[in-house]
Amino acid sequence: MSNLTGVDFKSQFETLLQTEKNLLRDVSFITIASNKKPWLDTGVTLAAGDCVSSFATGQTQFIGLPITLEPNFQLWFRIGSDGDIFRGTRDSHSFTAEHSGRLYMASYFPAEWANKTGDLITPDAVYDRVTGDFTVLLIRWQGNTLDSLQQLQQHGDVAGLIASEIDRLQYPVLPPEDWSYLWLTGPAEVYQACQTPEHHTVVCCHTHNNGGILQKSVLLPLIPDTRLRWAWKMDVLPSAVREDTLPTHDYLSIAVEFDNGQDITYYWSAELAPETVYRCPIPTWHDRETHVVIRSGSQGLGEWFNEERDIYADYTSAIGGEMPKQIVKVWFIAVSLFQHQEGRCHYANISFLSDNGIVPVQ
Repeated sequence: MSNLTGVDFKSQFETLLQTEKNLLRDVSFITIASNKKPWLDTGVTLAAGDCVSSFATGQTQFIGLPITLEPNFQLWFRIGSDGDIFRGTRDSHSFTAEHSGRLYMASYFPAEWANKTGDLITPDAVYDRVTGDFTVLLIRWQGNTLDSLQQLQQHGDVAGLIASEIDRLQYPVLPPEDWSYLWLTGPAEVYQACQTPEHHTVVCCHTHNNGGILQKSVLLPLIPDTRLRWAWKMDVLPSAVREDTLPTHDYLSIAVEFDNGQDITYYWSAELAPETVYRCPIPTWHDRETHVVIRSGSQGLGEWFNEERDIYADYTSAIGGEMPKQIVKVWFIAVSLFQHQEGRCHYANISFLSDNGIVPVQ
């Protein structure tokens, strides 16, 4: 996370880029206001195959709430007026243009995407709730991105952004096989497969000032006594206080999605009592996500626990109404965007159990 003002960011990068002009096809500095709805025309027209890097500083600030969001989550891109939207995972990002077109950028939250081409499902007025801006440097390279970054780094860096982007390109944090990030919230560097000291393969989670929803498709009927089983080891919780308010809604969880779009997410709370149930405090998620606390406090952190929940019974009591017919996905959720703290945990041995038998997930 860069703490530079927009003026210092631009000045330092301009000085550094003077040292290797031959690497650059063109350079643009863009200012994106957080209270403006998407999409901002950057004035940059890309050709298919162009290698581009972006670097950014700044914040989105919520008016009247102690919430700030950084470029790593807020800045999204689109090539052409109907191209698919995408973003990076850090305050820097590099990509190769898949097709030609004008490059557009956007500051995202507190809105929500309606589709993969960047229309909004939320009213424009939600942007009245935030202030702030981002200063973004766009570089179109003459040659290979990684080689160009490494050559430029020999002359210096700006707030560690070049080193961070080189690291991201050389050592990508990839999700476990057959799992993918929810397109709506974008990619992350939160989850990966790893080994325990006993050489068991588990899913490792590390979140710090970011967020990610990792999903795997399943398809099985939701019938009475359908159960979710898993093992987890919570090492560090990303919140030290109750998580049921927007400014404190940082947590680590495992969730089940149903064919009606609802989901139940089970998590370990810092303060809320087990069996506490509440709707998500993020306005755009309130009508579809229900949180269920199953453990609380610091006792037991760093230890493995086996868990089992009756999904059918939990849906009946926590959500109610007409029952969905099927379970369609399992999720992992990690959020540390609001309080900017760190969270760490591990998951293993995920499966469903019902009259139809055991259905392994991981």
